[in-house]
Amino acid sequence: FSIDAFHSSFIIKMMRSAATCTLLLIIAVIVAPLGLVHGAPAFISSTRSTKVTGVKMSSDANKNNPCQQQWPPAGHPSTLPGDPSLILTTNVDLGDKKMDIMKACSKAISAATGKPESYIAVAVTDNASMIFGGSDAPLALGCMYSIGAIAMESNGKVQASVTEQLAPFGVTGDRIYINFFDVPRANVGWNGATFAG
Repeated sequence: FSIDAFHSSFIIKMMRSAATCTLLLIIAVIVAPLGLVHGAPAFISSTRSTKVTGVKMSSDANKNNPCQQQWPPAGHPSTLPGDPSLILTTNVDLGDKKMDIMKACSKAISAATGKPESYIAVAVTDNASMIFGGSDAPLALGCMYSIGAIAMESNGKVQASVTEQLAPFGVTGDRIYINFFDVPRANVGWNGATFAG
């Protein structure tokens, strides 16, 4: 028995094993992405999954996919401007000018809030029994409700407009109260539902 022969035999076996391992690794790297080899190394599998998840859906698929559709859809009550409404009561007689005053208030609310006039409602009651500070001298009380757009600046503009409209009838600015309320969508009904949907 020769030590040199043993060493030579051992080296030859190791070289064969290394060559076999190298060949198997080459086959795995080439064939695994094609799905022909199971149990491929983790880094190869992750490469394959990245390619699969990178596929883009067609526009037609997006249209039919609920996850890709816009919510809320256009025209849904929650996307609409909401209801600015003014309820105004006064103890003076507005006569045939009442409709003109209501239209002027409607336009003023639209300008102050930035909401379309098609959503604005105004109700005016005149000749009402009222007192302010214990006196029935000309006065007016009002409440304005809106989904948003209730703020110091917009409120002041509406107050100024109402005061201007009632001034010719003897109602002074210091005898006009208007309360402004910012109302949640769920608390405003319209078209058989609420503005929340």
